[in-house]
Amino acid sequence: MRGRTPPGSLSNGGWVRKYIPRSLEPVLLRAVEEFPAVVLTGPRQSGKTTLLKKLLGERFRYVSLELPDVRSAALGDPRTFLARFPPPVIFDEVQRAPELLPFVKEHIDAHRDRPGQFILTGSQNLLMLEKVTESLAGRTAVLHLLPLSRREIEGRPQAPFPWEREEGGSGKAPRPPRTELWQEFLRGSYPEIVADPDRDAALWHSAYIQTYLERDVRSLRQVGDLTLFQTFLRALAARSAQLLNLSDLSRDLGVAVNTIRAWTSVLESTHQVQIVRPYFENLGKRMVKAPKVYFTDPGTLCHLTGLRDPDHAAAGPMAGPILEGAVLGEIVKTLRNRGQEPDVYFWRTSNGVEVDFLVMDRGRIVPIEVKLSATPRPAMARPIEGLQQGFGDRATHGYLVHPGGGALPLAATVTALGFEDM
Repeated sequence: MRGRTPPGSLSNGGWVRKYIPRSLEPVLLRAVEEFPAVVLTGPRQSGKTTLLKKLLGERFRYVSLELPDVRSAALGDPRTFLARFPPPVIFDEVQRAPELLPFVKEHIDAHRDRPGQFILTGSQNLLMLEKVTESLAGRTAVLHLLPLSRREIEGRPQAPFPWEREEGGSGKAPRPPRTELWQEFLRGSYPEIVADPDRDAALWHSAYIQTYLERDVRSLRQVGDLTLFQTFLRALAARSAQLLNLSDLSRDLGVAVNTIRAWTSVLESTHQVQIVRPYFENLGKRMVKAPKVYFTDPGTLCHLTGLRDPDHAAAGPMAGPILEGAVLGEIVKTLRNRGQEPDVYFWRTSNGVEVDFLVMDRGRIVPIEVKLSATPRPAMARPIEGLQQGFGDRATHGYLVHPGGGALPLAATVTALGFEDM
């Protein structure tokens, strides 16, 4: 990030990366004290290894299963491997050796009352791997670590959302967007690139996507042609924040609808995208109506859509989807990084009135609308007011998030809130 000092320091004339405290820390420490095993998933480079080594490096031995010789030993003789690396131990990238998991289960079952034996990490969503589901059900705490939230970047990892504070975040004079905001969206929120402001973001994201394709996607049976999958990635990025029409994607790419569905599932299981479904009172309808898709990291989205200049990003056709995705990302990353399961939908009526996000919070609905204008007007609050009227007491105070700063009442039940004040 340029224009704002990231959590790092200069020492001996060179850049030294400093650990960025994560919201997940207290949850992780509690899980280790209560469960025999902890599963930590998240996209590649989200900071899983750094977090574990920082918090538990002195208590747990660290073993990476991405190294070919280590993986070969684990697969060749799992019992001897576990005897060589007994608990407490961290097995990193455990999806590389799923055959090890039944033997981990065997060890846990023999010492069921002993917490903090194994920590298993992976860049794929391990719950979606059959062997993990079969082997470790009921024996583990499952946690997710996504890229940095804005709270974490700013050194406020436990900061509440406005709707979690009594004052609701109102009363601060609005201010224009910082010029660096769109540059920060372009760079993204992965720890490595946040911690080093001189790192070439375009080169980093290019290498990241290539590594993701080669290491994560290639190993999944749903993907055969990596070049075609990369084309699909770019096509999906261009449709960010839109209703996901699988048939249109299928026709444009010349592949079957079932293949598009499987590839979207791959992106979701590897934490690259977030799927947001429409909210209906009839829960069954949520699964059959078209969802929207958002990329987890705004830097990934910008890179895939060819954006390299912050002015072009802010003024071009992708500006709305970038900001929408950043707002969703802040919600999802903050909740996930707290150890909570995000429960987020969008709302659209039959006549086209829409509210971008509904966040389920303690049984109530928090409506959030996203607008590009840094000077929001009262008329922009009408969709939220309409939703509040329809849902009555179930709907809380609403928020219209814009790229500027500050927080000011826009209507009796709606606050205009700058993105940086979320």
